[in-house]
Amino acid sequence: MQVAQIIAAHAVAEVLSGHNLTVSMPKALRKVRSATPQQQAAAQDYSYLTLRFYAESAAYLAALTPKPVSDSRVQALLLVALSQLLHGQDDDFTVVNQAVEAAGTTGQRWAKGLVNAVLRNFLRQREALQAEVSQHEEVHWNYPQWWIALLRQQYPDHWQAMLAVGNEHPPMTLRVNLRKTSVPAYLQALQEAGIAVTHLGSAAIQLQQPMPVHKLPGFDLGWVSVQDAGAQWAAPLLDVAPGMRVLDACSAPGGKTCQLLETADVDLISLDLEADRLQRVHENLQRLGLQAQVVAGNATTTDWFDGRPFDRILADVPCSASGIVRRHVDMKWLRRPEDLATFAHTQAQILSNLWQMLAKGGKLLYVTCSVFQQENEMQIQQFLTSHADATRVAVQFDAALLPCTHAAPGQLLPVAAHDGLFYALLQKH
Repeated sequence: MQVAQIIAAHAVAEVLSGHNLTVSMPKALRKVRSATPQQQAAAQDYSYLTLRFYAESAAYLAALTPKPVSDSRVQALLLVALSQLLHGQDDDFTVVNQAVEAAGTTGQRWAKGLVNAVLRNFLRQREALQAEVSQHEEVHWNYPQWWIALLRQQYPDHWQAMLAVGNEHPPMTLRVNLRKTSVPAYLQALQEAGIAVTHLGSAAIQLQQPMPVHKLPGFDLGWVSVQDAGAQWAAPLLDVAPGMRVLDACSAPGGKTCQLLETADVDLISLDLEADRLQRVHENLQRLGLQAQVVAGNATTTDWFDGRPFDRILADVPCSASGIVRRHVDMKWLRRPEDLATFAHTQAQILSNLWQMLAKGGKLLYVTCSVFQQENEMQIQQFLTSHADATRVAVQFDAALLPCTHAAPGQLLPVAAHDGLFYALLQKH
């Protein structure tokens, strides 16, 4: 456990200094190269646990320390251990003992004594401290106060459930590749492998327990991909047909690119700004036996565009990721209120730029993994006001195809079965 705590503390400290967890975790793992796969997995679990309930553990730490902890590594280690004691499954004595030993690796002579005192004081004073810290709304929900206030304003009937589901473990959902197998056949393969699942509808299957992808029947043969059920609405809503010229903008890691190609034989360009991330697109295409033109380019410019208009465009634009925060728990603490305006500006640039590449009569599907209206409904209303040749086509979430929970037009709410995404379908006339 000590090794896992050390790695998690490195990762959490990096996140609290402003770096996202997808970068911080590999960096933390490189610091402890001797860690076993089991220790690495435990470190990732501890990191997610700490960031999921950061406001709570930080409030307890503030109450237990008369002045802020001066060393960021020791502070992060205390946050990791407190999160374990609050929400983990490990024995309290083991958590404390291992954290004290881990503190000895920080190089601070005082660290072991401080960690021991803080954690043992927490165990002694837990009930009294709970009455004090739980009065704060940020601690109760484990979100920044601005996030809570904005959801309360924009979703008066749903905000509490949305916050709660964001603190849950996300489901692992599969999309069956209907070019290689059928849903009944794959369900049978899962049953024979002893893997318990629920068929959500269409090609979506949810595992009762997450597992490594390479243990899934036929994964390496391209029978299935991992994709949230809410994200699986992209291809049905875009309504592609064989022979169409299609653009998937901001495409990496390629889940929607592959879904579109599984749906119909189309001429597809998969575009993303970051060339490094496009490697994942190539890997997914190869595994699934699909072909697309993969292009590194900026969706706000035209230097990559050959002048031939697209029949369909999927604009899965950069956003706050507020609808998938249970998968990206660091986003709660990295995002700032002013970031929404920055994202909205970029989204508007992408929309206007891609719109000129759309053929007359063609359709553009605007997608975010956000629940904030500044990036969603307000963005679309502003676009329609400034583009007279655009018509909004009603988005119909067919419960018979794939059950989902939605609020405003096009807005999927984050619930147990799927993430929170926004869809707006625009047609050029």
